[in-house]
Amino acid sequence: MNQTAVIAIHGGAGTILRTLMDPDAEQRYHASLRDILAAGQSILAGGGSALDAVSEAVRLLEDNPLFNAGRGAVFTADGTHELDAAIMDGSTLEAGAICCVTRLRNPILVARRVLEASDHVMFTGAGAQAFAVAQGFELVDPAYFHTDARHKQWLLARGEQRVMLDHDGATLADGETEPTPHEPIDPNKKFGTVGAVALDQRGHLAAATSTGGVTNKQAGRVGDTPLIGAGCYADDATCAVSTTGSGEMFMRMVAAYDVAAQMAYRGVSLEEAAADVVMKRLPRINGRGGLIAVDARGNVTLPFNTDGMYRGFVRVGVAPVTAIYR
Repeated sequence: MNQTAVIAIHGGAGTILRTLMDPDAEQRYHASLRDILAAGQSILAGGGSALDAVSEAVRLLEDNPLFNAGRGAVFTADGTHELDAAIMDGSTLEAGAICCVTRLRNPILVARRVLEASDHVMFTGAGAQAFAVAQGFELVDPAYFHTDARHKQWLLARGEQRVMLDHDGATLADGETEPTPHEPIDPNKKFGTVGAVALDQRGHLAAATSTGGVTNKQAGRVGDTPLIGAGCYADDATCAVSTTGSGEMFMRMVAAYDVAAQMAYRGVSLEEAAADVVMKRLPRINGRGGLIAVDARGNVTLPFNTDGMYRGFVRVGVAPVTAIYR
């Protein structure tokens, strides 16, 4: 049995507004990260699979309106919500993904069902929702995903006619001339994705990623989150990776797979491979964000090239570690 069982999670990366720090908001983020890590830790401690641990961690992140996935997802240019998710099993290289869904409460659970019950890897839009219904999932009213904070953020982005990367502030809304204290990472300059990676006691790896996209994005746009190899990847031979950042750049770099590939073909460590992708390769094309990764020996790395990233990890039998800033 592998005694290095571990789970790591992220809740997005972006620009920190240190001058506007709200200590209460900061503590809410830390508490949420700790609670979600504890749930994953409990699964691993009980002999549960890495796949089970990342599924549950990302489900909890989707249900938490502090994060841009599931409830609390950002708004598209059309004032709607479009959700994407992917999951991968490192022991079999099986994967499941869905994108552009509008009525699925927990996209990650449907992505897992794609992995387990379909010959396909990815479903989109109406087809993904039809698959979900056929598998017994209930549809929710799109209003379920609405939060006032995200709506305010969308009105600001729409007024400025720009796309916002979610933890980069919901700040200058309602005619305010100065940002108001809010999240530790500026929601208008934040890359809003959530994810989890885990190594279980049997030595198997898994990764899962979910997102509500970017504020004011064109309807139908899909980022890196549901793309295997870009936003999510797992292989027992190397590592499990979940990314968060400027999705188009992570897609162009096939960022998650690049970490595993460097380990396999260059023979470098997890930490070196992840640092090369995040700190060297992505910045060459103005790629901003970060990733979380764990390897087959239980090493964990959480690099990012922005001011901050909501993140944490926990091993079986040890207290969780959470962080926001560098």
